[in-house]
Amino acid sequence: MEKIKIGYFADGPWSHLAFEKIIQDKSIEILFIVPRNDTKDNTLRNFAKEYNIDYISKAYVNRPEFIQKVKAYQPDLLVSMSYNQIFRKEIINSVPHSIINCHAGKLPFYRGRNILNWCLINDEKEFGITVHFVDEGIDTGDIILQRVYPITDQDNYQSLLEVAYEECARIIYDAIKLVQKEDYTRIFQKEIHPVGMYCGQRGIGDEWLDWNQTSREIFNFVRAICFPGPMAHTKIKGTDDILKINKVQLINQAPTYKGIPGQIIGKSPDGFIIKTKDSFIEMLDWNIEDVKLRVGTRLQ
Repeated sequence: MEKIKIGYFADGPWSHLAFEKIIQDKSIEILFIVPRNDTKDNTLRNFAKEYNIDYISKAYVNRPEFIQKVKAYQPDLLVSMSYNQIFRKEIINSVPHSIINCHAGKLPFYRGRNILNWCLINDEKEFGITVHFVDEGIDTGDIILQRVYPITDQDNYQSLLEVAYEECARIIYDAIKLVQKEDYTRIFQKEIHPVGMYCGQRGIGDEWLDWNQTSREIFNFVRAICFPGPMAHTKIKGTDDILKINKVQLINQAPTYKGIPGQIIGKSPDGFIIKTKDSFIEMLDWNIEDVKLRVGTRLQ
């Protein structure tokens, strides 16, 4: 099999396992690594030193001088893994096999940002990982490979991240091999769904919990942004004290009744029982200093 030469545009933990998998294959040569311009990731820099790979920092991928630099390496394929610049037509067309990107979403649905969080908030029973060719849109290019993974009530943001890190490495490697062998079929996203779906980036302020939601909605929200996310935030009514909630649990056969959403209505062996819009939920893991919670306390 003829060797394939790639440029690796990557950053953060998403890219580490993938690098380690790709570098083991002697029929794949990584010519250079391009991190995000605001990177805080030293792991890829250390990989570059260890394997004598060029490390190109502060790159602006659509500028003519950078495109000329890429062409000088004569790569066959560019690979994007957790990279944050939008590639334009000139660089997309600058190499024989174009650019492929790994996206932790079941395209054409869940394009955009913070996909694993949104999947949990939306109570999905599965999430996808897709490798697609890059076009000038956002996650809109033709699909080369896609796999789907289950989500259960035992999952949270951290557990999905662990699956995604490992499976992204596997699927991007497999996609590179398909390109290397020229053994793939392009799947047009519009053939799956004419519109698809985008998710916006979550930011500061989105972590506040709304107690006037159902127990199921609150359960999904809390597990969607648990550690290493920001955790769900709520205030103790009448104070400035912020309670960060990392885990709640649904209570089987909890009755539906009216009450005061956000009020602590009971103590359990492992935490507190809190009223929701429709029933109640058990809070198991939280973080607050120098504040004593008690039955009757209201959260907002």
